[in-house]
Amino acid sequence: MTLAFPKLPFELIDNPGADPSAAYGDRQAAVLNAEGLAEARRCITAWPGYAPTPLVELAGLARELGIARLSYKQEGARFGLKSFKPLGGAFAVERCLIRAVAEATGEADVDPARILDGTHADIVSRVTVTAATDGNHGRSVAWGSRMFGCRCVIFINEAVSAARENAIADLGAEVRRLKGSYDDAVRHAFKTAREEGWTVIPDTSDSDIVTAPRDVMQGYALLADELFEQLDAAPTHLFLQAGVGGMAAAVAAEFWRRSDAARPMTILVEPKQAACWFKSLEAGEPTSVTGDIDSFMGGLSCGECSALAWEILRPGAHAAMIVDDEAAKETMRLLANGVAGDPPVVGGESGVAGLAALITAATDPGAREKLKLDEESRVVVIGSEGAVDEAVFRDVVGRASDEVAA
Repeated sequence: MTLAFPKLPFELIDNPGADPSAAYGDRQAAVLNAEGLAEARRCITAWPGYAPTPLVELAGLARELGIARLSYKQEGARFGLKSFKPLGGAFAVERCLIRAVAEATGEADVDPARILDGTHADIVSRVTVTAATDGNHGRSVAWGSRMFGCRCVIFINEAVSAARENAIADLGAEVRRLKGSYDDAVRHAFKTAREEGWTVIPDTSDSDIVTAPRDVMQGYALLADELFEQLDAAPTHLFLQAGVGGMAAAVAAEFWRRSDAARPMTILVEPKQAACWFKSLEAGEPTSVTGDIDSFMGGLSCGECSALAWEILRPGAHAAMIVDDEAAKETMRLLANGVAGDPPVVGGESGVAGLAALITAATDPGAREKLKLDEESRVVVIGSEGAVDEAVFRDVVGRASDEVAA
């Protein structure tokens, strides 16, 4: 193996609560199911500009890593927002508005097309939605709110970059910056929504508010649905960045629901500063991470697991892995340059985390053996964001994202 990638610290554990032989059960189906996916597909595929994001085959890098196949789902092209998040936040906004119209009109089955075309604008315009974000989720909620015509207030924490803040504000949302962490912003959004009569569109669940976060996760499942259409052979491994767990749970659930015991080995990936899933799986119960949780992988700077995602990932994830911030930077550069004939790919800080973990594991003999990575492995990673912060991308890679893409 000749790949130039530095040896960086990492941690890897098997999930003691994993049940690889279990079928997708009632507890999991109560969170994500075929009917919910069908509704997400019906709504999202009708939005202007919808198209499945590309699956990029990185054959050169696969050879360097000694695996059979490496497929990179490039979410940087999603609806022009440079991340997978519109599938969740904007879909949950639409579902919220459908419920508001149903309550106001007494209609039992509100047609999503009537939300999109402005038929119920008088009702929709009176709704205010809110969310906490470290960037991409808030941008998704703001984008959906503008598309459907409701008011939007987004809370961000002090570590969120000005570029991410401006991207949200440019979509018409009111942005409020708070001191503290992402989790502090989440709590403040819930508190303010209760006081003001707003609707929270969170990408995480505390087990009390579940409807909107379930909608968010169900929207994310469309990403996995697209993968099933794009792959001509079932993957053996999924490396999924965790954050609060919504995207990882949605992708893992869809493969589990369709494959049962034949599902891919699923590895959750986090930065050391915010390894709430690593710590929770290790402890056997949801465990918060406190202190300074800010990471270069900003979208993964989350200290608490989603209760809904826990129902899926506690039994469904096979392992968890902590990677170094520097591994994400190295992976951004590696992708941008291409490896052994691979096309250059624009990957953002959080978007490359799954690939960074794969490279770290595949180049370490012990981790490689533990995860059963070999010359027959077919690995899928989710490039969950592109260059959402152009200044950061240019600083790390040394070129602008459009130059890399060209």
